[in-house]
Amino acid sequence: MSTQQANINANPPVGDAGTGKEEKKEVIQVVINPEDFDLEAYINNYSGHTKVARLLFIAEHCKQLELDCYKLAIDELKKTMNTGLLRSVFEKVGDKLGSSYHLDQALLDSIDKRAAQQQEKLELELNGYKTNLIKESIRMGHTDLGDFHYNRGDLNTALKCYVRTRDYCTTSKHIIQMCLNVIKVSIEMGNYAHVVNYVAKAEQTPDLTDKGIVSKLRVCSGLANLESRKYKLAARKFLETTFDLDSNFNELGAPQDIAIYGGITALATFDRQELKKKVLDNATFRTFLELVPDVREMINDFYSSRYASCLKYLEKMKPNLLLDIYLHQHVASLYEKVRNKALVQYFSPFASVDLNIMAQAFNTNVANLEKELSRLIMEGSISARIDSHNKRLYARQTDQRSSTFEKTVRLGEEYQETSKALLLRVNVLRNDFVVKPQRRDDMRESSKK
Repeated sequence: MSTQQANINANPPVGDAGTGKEEKKEVIQVVINPEDFDLEAYINNYSGHTKVARLLFIAEHCKQLELDCYKLAIDELKKTMNTGLLRSVFEKVGDKLGSSYHLDQALLDSIDKRAAQQQEKLELELNGYKTNLIKESIRMGHTDLGDFHYNRGDLNTALKCYVRTRDYCTTSKHIIQMCLNVIKVSIEMGNYAHVVNYVAKAEQTPDLTDKGIVSKLRVCSGLANLESRKYKLAARKFLETTFDLDSNFNELGAPQDIAIYGGITALATFDRQELKKKVLDNATFRTFLELVPDVREMINDFYSSRYASCLKYLEKMKPNLLLDIYLHQHVASLYEKVRNKALVQYFSPFASVDLNIMAQAFNTNVANLEKELSRLIMEGSISARIDSHNKRLYARQTDQRSSTFEKTVRLGEEYQETSKALLLRVNVLRNDFVVKPQRRDDMRESSKK
């Protein structure tokens, strides 16, 4: 997908529909050419709740795709029982979509009525299972009730139902199913602490041999680390994912997402050796990279020190990444890390560098490059000094002779202090100048007196 340059503006604050509270947040508006973004091809990689969530996210963050996203979201929601979200979408859209998309109140009322009947039936069945103390039936009853509330969009109640199945799990398979259900809901709720806990619980379960489930758990763990900005841990989890994905993995994400998340987080945090060993020489992850050639070429360019080409790929991908529901808030931070690494790596072999040539290599001007280098020098990432008059960057040369002399003197002083302490201890022991602990018999005699 080729894209145009992103233009970032702040929208007015929007409320949190899940809690009913008004929460101020900055909405990034992305300007993109609809002809360069195949929305249908992109969204067909997903299914279930994440498909709708991604459509609504893109609609909120990209005006050019807003109406198309709302149409697809409404079509998808009409197949579900989530009438609350459907009503909310119609309220946002209003009359923008024309007469073909209008709120059919009679249809929504019939869905609500049918859902109420189904809920009553499930609750009656669960109460019957509890009366008969059938453990397996109680577990399935709570799971069915959780699935019902999940499909209705009531995530809090669904989470409670799934967690209640924990006391009725009798096999490893039951525990893994319970963990996956809790993880699924927790990711949608943004409760990544729950995700971490239940991923660990699932991974510790005996008889976990299904490679698809193991891969899904690693992706969930990667998303949790990404959310908490532990980018290196996130990269490791994504890179450990195999292509034996769970059959319903597209309810969470797509294989292309693993390539993007793993590739960019690795590029931002790994050193050259790790990048070579864990990414470029990783046969399993290369299968994912083949799905997103831009990410593959970007990593190859960085490793081969073709920084201008690497940064061009990053800029080209930026609008798409800003429309990703999980990655959008990390784009600025990850891009800064990649650029800083490139600047440090570019300068490391040289004693001095012409800033004009370096600016060309990084697609910037000398003034901006000086600001970037000054910040890196202040942070200690680059040991150098800038000659602003001659526009050169000089590495700080360490005086090896003075450094060795200072180190020798410091080691000699430490040796003297250690020797004096040992001699003092020997003399104290030799003269029996030691306070011995009081024995129990002596303590008893003194207490009697």
